[in-house]
Amino acid sequence: MESIRELYRVGNGPSSSHTMGPARAAEKFKEKTMDAAAYRVTLFGSLAATGKGHLTDRAIEKILSPAPVDVIWKAEETLPLHPNGMRFDALDKKGIVTRQWEVYSVGGGAIRDADNWNAETKTVYPLSKMDDILTWCEENGTSLWEFVEKSEGKDIWDFLEKILDAMESALNRGIAEEGLLPGTLHLARKGAAYHIKAINASHAVRVIGSVFAYALAVSEENAAGGIVATAPTCGSAGVLPATLHYLRESYKFDKRRILRALATAGLIGNLVKKNASISGAEVGCQGEIGTACAMASAAAAQLLGGTVPQIEYAAEMGMEHHLGLTCDPVDGYVQIPCIERNAVAAGRALHCATFALFSDGKHRISFDEVVTTMRETGLDMGSCYKETARCGLARHWLDSEKRNQNRK
Repeated sequence: MESIRELYRVGNGPSSSHTMGPARAAEKFKEKTMDAAAYRVTLFGSLAATGKGHLTDRAIEKILSPAPVDVIWKAEETLPLHPNGMRFDALDKKGIVTRQWEVYSVGGGAIRDADNWNAETKTVYPLSKMDDILTWCEENGTSLWEFVEKSEGKDIWDFLEKILDAMESALNRGIAEEGLLPGTLHLARKGAAYHIKAINASHAVRVIGSVFAYALAVSEENAAGGIVATAPTCGSAGVLPATLHYLRESYKFDKRRILRALATAGLIGNLVKKNASISGAEVGCQGEIGTACAMASAAAAQLLGGTVPQIEYAAEMGMEHHLGLTCDPVDGYVQIPCIERNAVAAGRALHCATFALFSDGKHRISFDEVVTTMRETGLDMGSCYKETARCGLARHWLDSEKRNQNRK
């Protein structure tokens, strides 16, 4: 299992798979074709279906500039290895293709082509199943974050501190911003207003209201194309920062304990990435929001004094209760229902942690089993429910818009 450095990434939203991944691919292709007079980039499948709302073309054009870029959209076609396929063509002055590259954005900002599709990633962790890690922790009397440190090395804390700073920065910017988000939906930011309402609410309402506000703040920054940290993706980037910020603020945890919780959360996300998928185009939103909730649930349970079995239980619940969640962004934007899902999942993470802490940590369905179930559910899910904006909420919104236009 690879390093959590490959899970946590910092970059511009609104999508790790549709913005950060294509931008990285464009960077790599440009390095190999510096003499190109122009570029042609063909987007396939999910990238083409929702790419405009995800700013895919703008991200690619920005990297390949000042050379002209012709972006071609083929939503009805897919390349063989993944729904998020791209074909880059470098052109000379006569318009002749001098170099071509097919590459895939596989989730969380990672890219892969056919040559390295089955290549083994650099192994950092000796274990890649939660059950094995639980056994290791029990035999060595250690916690999950200590397993991360032993596997990654002590310099992982410097990296995680940079990730935490990026999360906090996005949250603070989001809390301060107001106004409309970019795009055709004319969706107003709510984070700032929710924050004020939470401050003035009674204690019971203040808790959940604050968590909502923090998650909205980060998710709205992401939707606006701001800089966020993937956790595990851009579309689910608000869940973990909101949970950590609320707990740090309420319980006065020092940064060291928050970083340890961030390490445990990263381990949870890594296990999902290794054994299933964090790509909405591959397994639906259960792979994004479900994983984010599992990560945040585990982090919260650890911060609140949970045992290793209780932490695993919290993570299992965070994923279990998002099984089957589709990825159906309205009009292709990472706004509806994505932003609200971050807020609700952050609240659920606290609930899962609390539930697990009331238990002795014993439960019937293991984390490994629920991850396998998520993967199988995602593979069985129709492609129109996996980040194509053709079904679910996206389709009904489009039907409603057509009816409204007909009435005019």
